[in-house]
Amino acid sequence: MSAQNHIDMPFMKMHGLGNDFVVIDSRAYAHDVTEALVRAVGHRHMGIGFDQLAVIEAAPQADAHLVFYNSDGSRSAACGNATRCIARHIMDESGKTELHLTTERGDLYAEDAGGGLTSVNMGAPQLEWQDIPLAEAMETLELPIEGGPTATGMGNPHCTFFVEDAERVALEDFGPRYEHHPLYPQRTNVQVASLIGPDHLRMRVWERGVGVTMASGSSSCATAVAAARRGLTGRRVLVELDGGSLEIDWREDGVWMTGATMHVANGTLTAQFLASL
Repeated sequence: MSAQNHIDMPFMKMHGLGNDFVVIDSRAYAHDVTEALVRAVGHRHMGIGFDQLAVIEAAPQADAHLVFYNSDGSRSAACGNATRCIARHIMDESGKTELHLTTERGDLYAEDAGGGLTSVNMGAPQLEWQDIPLAEAMETLELPIEGGPTATGMGNPHCTFFVEDAERVALEDFGPRYEHHPLYPQRTNVQVASLIGPDHLRMRVWERGVGVTMASGSSSCATAVAAARRGLTGRRVLVELDGGSLEIDWREDGVWMTGATMHVANGTLTAQFLASL
């Protein structure tokens, strides 16, 4: 990439329960976000570091359009915690308490839940094999994989294992083993979850293209849906993650997710850094 014509690129650093993001606002100025840029910014020693990078774009028929990237440069259609973080930012700047956002996943709606909490409707879960997608026709409630995990789509694919104690699973080894399973042609997010009380789950997550993360919104939604389908919980559950808790409510109009967000800092990617890519 030429060093000519590079200007500093502003960004925001945010997180939802430790699930961290670099957010680039392209509504006023269309920044060139390339796969090389995403990978470079995602490096936690030579860049900024993040689980996902999100771009805010102008949307004629909505409050904003959101685009998501994993730290390996691949695209993701959904990122629940990033959506909540950006929704809170737009609410704070606009004074609105309800938002209409668009993503590759589709239309998402966000609300101020009070007490500093933000809710996002992540849409209806995808329960049929071809929509998740899986590689071949099968029942998604219990896959023909050791441990009998449940497959769910939330705009991105998920594979949820219900185990006796999620804390005891070596996720660094367990996660990549199933992220690339042949049943998932687009790879998958992998969750291990334990029932720790009535409508109360402990969940840990391996995100495709990222690795172990402290939290994942879409994974929390997928796990709650899977638990309800299997009769382990009702449709409203509290999901405990490494970074905190999310309330998931699977309603008729979609899966609502509510939790805290944090806008950590504003920064600038320098022209020198951008020219080095």
